Amino acid sequence: MTQIQQSFQVPFTYNVIFTENMFSLENETFINFLKNFGNANFRKKILFLVDAGVAENHEYLPEAIKNYFANQDALTLVPEILVFEGGEKVKNDPQVLETILQAIDKHGIDRHSFVAAIGGGAFLDVTGYASAIAHRGVKHIRIPSTVLSQNDSGVGVKNGVNYFGKKNFLGTFAPPIAVFNDSNFLRTLSDRDWRSGISEAIKVALIKDLAFFEWLEGNAEAMAKRDEAVMFHQIFRSAELHVQHISSGDPFELGSARPLDFGHWAAHKLEYLTNFEIRHGEAVAIGIALDSVYSHLKEQITADELARIITLLKTLGFEIYHPALAENDKINLWKGLQEFQEHLGGELTITLLVALGKGVEVHEIDFELMKQSVDILKIS
Repeated sequence: MTQIQQSFQVPFTYNVIFTENMFSLENETFINFLKNFGNANFRKKILFLVDAGVAENHEYLPEAIKNYFANQDALTLVPEILVFEGGEKVKNDPQVLETILQAIDKHGIDRHSFVAAIGGGAFLDVTGYASAIAHRGVKHIRIPSTVLSQNDSGVGVKNGVNYFGKKNFLGTFAPPIAVFNDSNFLRTLSDRDWRSGISEAIKVALIKDLAFFEWLEGNAEAMAKRDEAVMFHQIFRSAELHVQHISSGDPFELGSARPLDFGHWAAHKLEYLTNFEIRHGEAVAIGIALDSVYSHLKEQITADELARIITLLKTLGFEIYHPALAENDKINLWKGLQEFQEHLGGELTITLLVALGKGVEVHEIDFELMKQSVDILKIS
């Protein structure tokens, strides 16, 4: 037998930059990043894609972007700023992906140029996927506009769209070249969207950081009342924990374990069962509650620890139960577990809790016990 073995490593480096009013003429953070990135001999282009919800709440944005890039010698702003509907529906519409790819082609966005996307997590998933597959990868910049995208999904390396009725069936692992978290975008969020993203902070705290979970307990009421200083600290710490996990573990998920998806197997199915009427973060909150009850029934966490989790979720204003969990004698939920394993490949791997701040991977779920967990949530 003869063979040739190939082995190489590709380093990935990107910064998550926290700023405010990033398109103000006085704020040169963004323009300086673009000027200093890559080969100075190439005149770079930048194409902006904007979530419709952001465009509606920040009507000044297109003009601000144009003014920001006026008279720049090193950069050319594509004059067409594309606006698409945000939310999970954007991941279900193939035409959005097609339109983005057409724009990249039409405006000559090559591998030395940039696609900058401003929007929530689902919007960033689609724009990141389009950027990753065009020319085998053009440079993508994420500008998350929601709590959930600033503290979790927007700072990671995954992109995707839904296909065959399955969440993220098509996707890539392709890190952005930078993430800009602009706190100004959060101020126009509805109370529902302000709250929704906090569930991802609870998730990462429960599996990784007891001190952060205790901080969330102590500041839950302040976050619910839209205390900006408290919320911005939560976003920074949650993003930090997510980034640290990605770099220290299995960033491209070559194995079957996904601890950062604690509470997500049920959440993904619940989104589909409700036709995406509930937000991703709201579904995650229910998924966290469900898997926490199950962890207690498995005698892995105490009744007091479970009560603290449920109290935190309720203090923030989350519902911890949805009737769709129990539909069809919970068979739909069982299918969600099977779909989660199929998406991962290999053996089933679910993260549960063994203590507040500590997760554990399991490879089997007692579904009769999980059905009891659903019943307990209904009356909690």
